[in-house]
Amino acid sequence: MSMILTGKLELSSTHPVETRSGNTSTFTRVDFPTPFPTGSDVIVHATVQTFNGADTPGVRLHDVGETGFLIRLNELYGAGTKSNGEHGPETIGWTAYTV
Repeated sequence: MSMILTGKLELSSTHPVETRSGNTSTFTRVDFPTPFPTGSDVIVHATVQTFNGADTPGVRLHDVGETGFLIRLNELYGAGTKSNGEHGPETIGWTAYTV
């Protein structure tokens, strides 16, 4: 049986780009309004819904599970220049479902 959940949140970043794998101290936790059944394979898609800054924001996800996920917003690297990782508030829409 498939299950689909959706949501949105306001997210910004005042932290530098994270370069150490697994460091999620600057991520935000999103809890699903209804958890998926235990043992579910959960997929999350997140998309920036607004355009509140000239630089392109990136979205990183981590620790996706039956009860929620971690998310972080930071500016992307581009054209040979490194971003400082900081970005103003944007609305992020997300969809989670089982496969």
